[in-house]
Amino acid sequence: MEIAMIEHLTETHYNEMVRLRRHFHMYPELSFHEVQTPAYIAEYLRELGLDVQEGVGGRGVVGRLITDPSLPTVALRADFDALPIQDQKDVPYRSTVPGVMHACGHDAHTAVLLTVARILSENREHLKGNVVFIHQHAEEVDPGGAIQMIADGCLEDVDVIFGQHVTSSLDVGTIGYKYGTATGMPDDFTIKIHGRGGHASKPHAATDPVAAAISFCNQLQYIVTRKSKPMEPVVLSITMFNGGHQHNIIPDEVEVGGTIRTFNAEAQNVMITELKKCLEGLVTTTGISYDLDYMKGYPPVVNTTDETDLVLAAAKQVSTVKEVQELEPDLGGEDFSYYLQRVPGTFYYTGTRNPNFKADYPHHHGKFDIDEKGLTNAVSVMLKSVFNYLEKESYE
Repeated sequence: MEIAMIEHLTETHYNEMVRLRRHFHMYPELSFHEVQTPAYIAEYLRELGLDVQEGVGGRGVVGRLITDPSLPTVALRADFDALPIQDQKDVPYRSTVPGVMHACGHDAHTAVLLTVARILSENREHLKGNVVFIHQHAEEVDPGGAIQMIADGCLEDVDVIFGQHVTSSLDVGTIGYKYGTATGMPDDFTIKIHGRGGHASKPHAATDPVAAAISFCNQLQYIVTRKSKPMEPVVLSITMFNGGHQHNIIPDEVEVGGTIRTFNAEAQNVMITELKKCLEGLVTTTGISYDLDYMKGYPPVVNTTDETDLVLAAAKQVSTVKEVQELEPDLGGEDFSYYLQRVPGTFYYTGTRNPNFKADYPHHHGKFDIDEKGLTNAVSVMLKSVFNYLEKESYE
């Protein structure tokens, strides 16, 4: 299909796409607790005449547009879970669920993929192959929905996969891409530091877990600067520090949590080893005990060259894409990586930043929003990538 027709169809369905995005934004659901969202998606796909499977890997939805089983099959993926964040925006489509919002753009991803599904289903005569629409639950929380959906067969007969993520780091009109390693490994840890409480005026009679926890947090930053290789990116962030309830009481326990992000197993293992050494040192010097819950995160997203070339070429054909930008690797985590361990593909980024619409807050912020005009680029690039891939395969 020619790019002019793709852009026309995308613009024709723009209002419907915005309606979908705002519906999902108003009714968000947390990871592994999605009920109404997958039901809505499944019903929408059925109305398009697709073969739909619900409950894939738990809560995922897969729609299949099969024109000829003997032809190549492209998979497209979008995630649909939200985050435990209070929506702080003053907009008509503000989240109606207290303490839950789409602060990362998964509502937009879902709207984009449903729009792509509609356009392809209404123009299936132009397809020289098959398309699988993977609507994934629980991207935000380990172990994630991708690996569960894969185990349940969502990649059956799939030859290649494409996915995209909206981003407030790029202006509307920009498409970001990355060859090879694109994301890091986002490990999480929670540590309960056990002491012996007492009166705050007599710390010598207690085993203070607060002081031990503060010392531990400071030592972790020493690991980053003195134990990891200077040219090897490592991020360590303490994001939780919970303990105590009154000014004059030393508590029995403090909980510390955070994330460690690396690009490879060697750096990851160094950080884990040194973290445990820090904890054992605290046992010796302070007398505390501890419980460590360490969870390794998703593997890195590693984009394949041919498929990245294909998306890059598609983006350059879309008239509303003003810039195509190669990005640096990002230490954010993304379980799209599991799909790429099974089939070739690529994960690209769609710019949705526009300060004029207050659409420039970072992801995972209570005021995160997007300029919805950017979604036309997400749809057009995805559609053109599908057609380009299937046309290329038909000639080989």
